[in-house]
Amino acid sequence: MRCSYVTGTVLANFIARLDREFGRPGRLYLVGETTQVFEGWRPWTPRIEFAAGVASEDRGAFARLARSLAAELGVSAIDEWPGDVIPLPEGYEGRARPAAAGARHLALYHFDPYSVAFRFIARGDEPDYHLVLTYLEHGWITVEEMKERLATLLPRFTAETIQQDPAEFRRKCQGLLQMWEAVRPRTTHRSTRV
Repeated sequence: MRCSYVTGTVLANFIARLDREFGRPGRLYLVGETTQVFEGWRPWTPRIEFAAGVASEDRGAFARLARSLAAELGVSAIDEWPGDVIPLPEGYEGRARPAAAGARHLALYHFDPYSVAFRFIARGDEPDYHLVLTYLEHGWITVEEMKERLATLLPRFTAETIQQDPAEFRRKCQGLLQMWEAVRPRTTHRSTRV
């Protein structure tokens, strides 16, 4: 029977077994909702999303093991490098956030939250926006820094890299920031009676 969601316990089991059974050095970057489940910000996610940072000669073995473990645990798992969806900014590697220690071989990180936020904004579904709003809520990203990074990132976007024009991406970012202003605690709106 296939489980339709990944809890923190299932995720911890997947990571521990992947580390133990892979047995070689590398990095495992958690992405999006997977980061949020790991951090306890949400109770579950429909799939494990990660990016593998392993030696090129180990990629095939790593991918087979990850698929096998996910199937054994009855969950979905996807290895997707955010740089395949959006151009990554210089220094993104240094902005990965270390996750809890405990792995012997694979260093565990959360992928650069700004790159992840822009990746999900590019897709632009409502659940994607809520994922980015959660990063804002927990202080992993800020509006000011998002705007700064967007200004340097937009000139690098092409229709091929994000499959939309940069003006459309800018509109999506503005829409997300308007949502953030609307949902922030203690925000007074014009329609609010005092």
